[in-house]
Amino acid sequence: MPITPEQRRRRDQVETVIRFIAPGLNLLLAAGERLSRIVSPEDDEYYPVRSGSIDPQIGAEREPVQR
Repeated sequence: MPITPEQRRRRDQVETVIRFIAPGLNLLLAAGERLSRIVSPEDDEYYPVRSGSIDPQIGAEREPVQR
């Protein structure tokens, strides 16, 4: 179902507002990141993301699970 002209105008208005405030939000995020690094330079609760792939060498060494 195609959008109506009113919906298209509203979408364009919202996108324009987002376009204008995006640089300000980017600055706010950058300032927040800097501030958080100054306040607490080490993140004790940080756990690096594990990849979903299995190392082929480690996978080959494991024996298959018997059921």
